[in-house]
Amino acid sequence: MVAIIDYQQAFDADQGLLATLPGEAQVTAWASAVLSHLHIGDKEITVRFVNNDESQQLNNDYRGKDNPTNVLSFPFECPPEVPLDLLGDLVICVPVIAREAEEQQKPIADHYAHMIVHGTLHLLGYDHIEDAEAEEMEGLEIAILAKLAIDDPYQDD
Repeated sequence: MVAIIDYQQAFDADQGLLATLPGEAQVTAWASAVLSHLHIGDKEITVRFVNNDESQQLNNDYRGKDNPTNVLSFPFECPPEVPLDLLGDLVICVPVIAREAEEQQKPIADHYAHMIVHGTLHLLGYDHIEDAEAEEMEGLEIAILAKLAIDDPYQDD
């Protein structure tokens, strides 16, 4: 139950923000916590850290929203007869994560962890469009983050 991470760092505009990026081992641990919690075998995930421009372009192209966002999830849809363990891609917008962590007064590493957990759940088919789905997904996030010694990210909602 290990996440095999293809770590891509495509963000280099701000050295201060660059220093906040989690390492590959941290990202692996966070994504693996999701797989372990849900008793899912090894999966490959690409995690790409980007700037506002790339996030905004992808968000506009794939969701019709013309603004950068914290995390985008792109599940890989493999034909059933092809035995691949590729789960999909996560695109994490570094400036948005930094801004949100500051606004929410939480450690930036905790917010990165939350977005990796949140995005990995999306790759596994979880969503938060309907209230019942949101409640289930948030409950999973809270439980997984607690195992990582990270506070409930929704406690101030």
